[in-house]
Amino acid sequence: MPGRFKPLIILIILAAAMWLEMFLLKNFNFWFEMTIAASLLASFGIYCNHRCGEAINFRLYYFEPKHIFIGIISAAVLYLIFYGGDYVSKLVLSFADKQVVNIYSNKALLDPSIIVILLLIIGPAEEIFWRGYVQDTLQEKFGDNAGWIIASVIYGAVHLFALNLMLFIAALVCGLFWGWIFKRYKSLWPGIISHALWDVTIFVLLPVR
Repeated sequence: MPGRFKPLIILIILAAAMWLEMFLLKNFNFWFEMTIAASLLASFGIYCNHRCGEAINFRLYYFEPKHIFIGIISAAVLYLIFYGGDYVSKLVLSFADKQVVNIYSNKALLDPSIIVILLLIIGPAEEIFWRGYVQDTLQEKFGDNAGWIIASVIYGAVHLFALNLMLFIAALVCGLFWGWIFKRYKSLWPGIISHALWDVTIFVLLPVR
C-alpha cells in the first residue's frame, strides 16, 4: 500500500507555489485563484488518502450532529479572538493597521455576494487539504501533538509569501485553532463548518476593517 508522506512533500511544495502566485505575483483575480488552488489541493488530498485505503476518508468524514454546534461556536470564538487581537495589535504594533487594511484590499476585486459563494468553497477545501491530508498524515508519522504543530506552522509559513506579518500571524493562529479542533474531534466536519462560517463573517458580514 503506498504511503502518504512522499506525496505530502510534493503537494506542500505545490501549495507554496500557488500561495506565491496568489499573494505575491498576483497575475490573476485572487478569489478565483484561491478557489481553484484550494479545490485542486483538496482533490489531491482526497485522492492520496483514498490510495492509502478507503477507511482513511471514511474516518475523516465521520459526522455527528454535535459537529454543527461545535463548528458554529468555534467560529464565533475565533472571530472574537481576531476582533480582540486586531484591537490590541493596533495599540502595540505600528505596522499592524496598514497590513490588515492591505489584507482586506482583496474585497474590492469582486462583488461581496460572489465572494461569499467562493468562501463557502475555499474554507471547506482548505480543511480537507490542510487538516484532512497534511495534518492527518503528519500526526500519523510524528504523533498527534507534533503533527498538529508542524502542520500549523506549515500552514502559516505558506502565507509568508504575502510579505505581511499580520497575515502570517493570522494564518498561524487559524492553523493552530482548526488543527486543535481536528486533533480533538478526529473529524473534518467541525473545522469545515467553523472555517466556512468564520471566513464569511470576517471577510464579508462583520469585517474588522
